[in-house]
Amino acid sequence: MKAVILAAGVGSRLRPLTDTVPKALVPVGGATILARELAAFARAGVAEAIVVAGYRAAALRAAVRGAPLPVTVVENPRYETTQNIASLMCARDALDGAGFFQIDGDVLFDDAVLARLGATDAPVALAVDSLRALDDEAMKAVFAPGPGRRVARLGKELPPGAGAAAGLGESIGLARIGAAAAPRLFTAMAELLAEGGDQLYYESAYQRLIDAGLPFDAVEVGDLRWMEIDDHDDLRRAAALFA
Repeated sequence: MKAVILAAGVGSRLRPLTDTVPKALVPVGGATILARELAAFARAGVAEAIVVAGYRAAALRAAVRGAPLPVTVVENPRYETTQNIASLMCARDALDGAGFFQIDGDVLFDDAVLARLGATDAPVALAVDSLRALDDEAMKAVFAPGPGRRVARLGKELPPGAGAAAGLGESIGLARIGAAAAPRLFTAMAELLAEGGDQLYYESAYQRLIDAGLPFDAVEVGDLRWMEIDDHDDLRRAAALFA
């Protein structure tokens, strides 16, 4: 199992901290976001991490020297003009067909999140918090009716109350993509990019696979610590939560 960390973005809402480093290298309680992510993957026994860089890529390359697991850095040369679907696509060759954990480069989480994602045998498992109140910025997951928690729809554009009867949660930006599902995911992303979808989130490719019948399990993590760090308020909360 490998891991892909998407760390190409500028992180403009964290300026001036990100004037000279990417968001993933902003410190939280004495360690950078990236260092915390890499340490968690190492503790989980992940064989290799692939970091997708863009903004201030040289700083990322320097930061991963001496990491607690092997790290390959690849670059999205179009990071300034594309969304994260293009960044994830840049990791395809380095993955070499392996299953992988996929995470945004601004997410902190308890180790137990990875354990829960690894415990399901679904082709794709998404870490979802159905306990937190949702806002317009949340990547929302609507659950299909029936036993278990299968994801039926994903999107930021869904209103916070959408799908309440079937269940609703926030996809936290961390998923496990099984080895059998990985080629299908990259095919879906390639199709979307060929159709001019370089401004899409990778969740658009998820949705294409869900619509094609590939099971996506929603793994509840609302009882565990996690934080997506977008701005300075988030950074303060994360420092308290992960002190």
